Amino acid sequence: MKPAGPLFRPVKFTQLPTAVKEFLDATEAPEATDAGGEAAAVPVPVEGREDLVQSLDLAARLYRTLGRPHPVDHGVLLGAEQLPDGVADLARPLARHWLTEDRLADAPAFLRDHPGSLLLVGCYDRLTLDPVRSLLLATYRSRTHALTLLSGRDAASLAWSVAKQYARPDAEVDAVGLFTDTDRPPHLPGVQVFDDRDFEQVDIQSTILDSRWRKVAFQGHGKDDSVNLGEFTICGLSPAAPARPGLLGPRCAYGLPCYKPEDKLVPLHRVPAVEVVLSACNSGPLADLALYDPKYQLLLNALDGPARTVVAAVSVHDSDRPENVAWMRSALAGGDTVDTLNASLAGSHPYPAFLRFGLPEAPEPAAARPAFAEHRPDPLLLTVGRRLTALLGSELLPHNHALRPRLTKLARKVDLWVARPTHLADQSAEEIRASLTADLQSLDHVIAGQVTANPEDELMNYPAHFGDRSSLDPEVREVTCHCGRPSQEFTRRGLLPNVLDTTCAVCMRCGDVTFRLPEAPALLAHAEDEVRQGGVLEVRAALTAPRGGPVRLGLFVPTYLREEVTVEPGSTKVRAVGGQAQDVHFRIRFDPATAPQAYYFTVFAVQDLAVSTARRHFGVLPR
Repeated sequence: MKPAGPLFRPVKFTQLPTAVKEFLDATEAPEATDAGGEAAAVPVPVEGREDLVQSLDLAARLYRTLGRPHPVDHGVLLGAEQLPDGVADLARPLARHWLTEDRLADAPAFLRDHPGSLLLVGCYDRLTLDPVRSLLLATYRSRTHALTLLSGRDAASLAWSVAKQYARPDAEVDAVGLFTDTDRPPHLPGVQVFDDRDFEQVDIQSTILDSRWRKVAFQGHGKDDSVNLGEFTICGLSPAAPARPGLLGPRCAYGLPCYKPEDKLVPLHRVPAVEVVLSACNSGPLADLALYDPKYQLLLNALDGPARTVVAAVSVHDSDRPENVAWMRSALAGGDTVDTLNASLAGSHPYPAFLRFGLPEAPEPAAARPAFAEHRPDPLLLTVGRRLTALLGSELLPHNHALRPRLTKLARKVDLWVARPTHLADQSAEEIRASLTADLQSLDHVIAGQVTANPEDELMNYPAHFGDRSSLDPEVREVTCHCGRPSQEFTRRGLLPNVLDTTCAVCMRCGDVTFRLPEAPALLAHAEDEVRQGGVLEVRAALTAPRGGPVRLGLFVPTYLREEVTVEPGSTKVRAVGGQAQDVHFRIRFDPATAPQAYYFTVFAVQDLAVSTARRHFGVLPR
């Protein structure tokens, strides 16, 4: 429904009770909200508050019609006895059931008895650690409860916050904006993104104040009173609120100039936005935790403005690229900002970072909220990271080893991929894995070629190097050697972060038969015990890879035998099926002049920077 004149009607406090009754009577019928007819405007007490009069004018640029919002399940009015008549009545339709403030003394019992969404309404000085903190923590991550607030610096501001809940945005107000001084996020279609590079070239002040925003987010460093955007500053100073003697204030409270250029200040209460997001630490502290006098606080300045919804941080948080991307996507899809940001941050800290001041646009079951993020990168990424740390951080490889430049380059990528901002935003998990596996395949190919060309490469000494810096795990497993005899498999646990665990199998007949890293391919080498001079030894390598994908394999013999034999193939690549054994075949052709005696060969497999080996003894007999 649309009033004949302005949506909001300035009144005196003495007029408020009658004006509220007239407004509510006009909107009481369910069909009234969709009838499109004329109705009374929402009354707003503005006595002595020229700033609120200006906010009413700004609101006319954003909102087109009025209607009763979707009510939450339960409401509690804080400090009801101190509020002027009419304020509580105006808030009454915003919740289905209203409960008394004393019920909040036992928050767990209150929430147990009253599942669903909860609205706290009260002046800012009533939003204190007790009772708000316990309700915040109890409703965070809950699938049965949700919390939202309505507040203001005084009764007039509170009434204005309540009145705005009845306004519906103009369909043409659809701009979404992100202004960040701490990130250079991707530019999603449909979102106007400004970062530090733009702050030096664009008049950010006029860009913010001359637009009409459906949702706008400000991200930067600051305190309770400001958010930094380069030389521009989102300012919390209220021109109408009186200073409170004895309370701490920023520089300007003591007659000093602002720490930023004053001609580049953006007064938050003048920002024409339906929803304002203050993505800065402590931008919405509880009343007894605030650093500065309320005259200078961002949250209260935003609530005095035209924004129907204000999202602010109750404390510190690690909001970064993942939250920016998640918020942009949510904003374009009409999602809830608080649920989106808190869910995205859930893998970083165990508390809710953001509060919502204003009713959710379209309340949905708590169970339908976004899934809480967990910072758990791909296990393959972590495995590769550990291996890179050991290869580069230990003394296994000399400083001039040919692999070091390639390994160092991949280590830098892994460090970026494992970081939460990159892992969750710039690239999807699928994109990261695809890029990682491509790099691994290239490096595995180089490693296999290097081992084939020089089996004595320092890399192949990893079992001894890491084993010498390890302790024996007490668990010993009985396994069968490829000679058919019983053997023992055991693991040595690295004693330092740059020492990898190694697993070895020892047979009393064949000695140390196999070496591998945990989560690396397992190998056994099968062949006849003897071969004649000039003959061919058929080798069957039994490979079991823990994950599917390419595996490089090769075979070599001791240095003293290499000129006497030909290995076919020298190396090969197979596509393993994770967890399933498969055979790979080699042939060793012997020169007729090969000296009869005992020898051995070694089969090796390379996957994900790990080299696994299996050694098999055999004898050459005279022709």
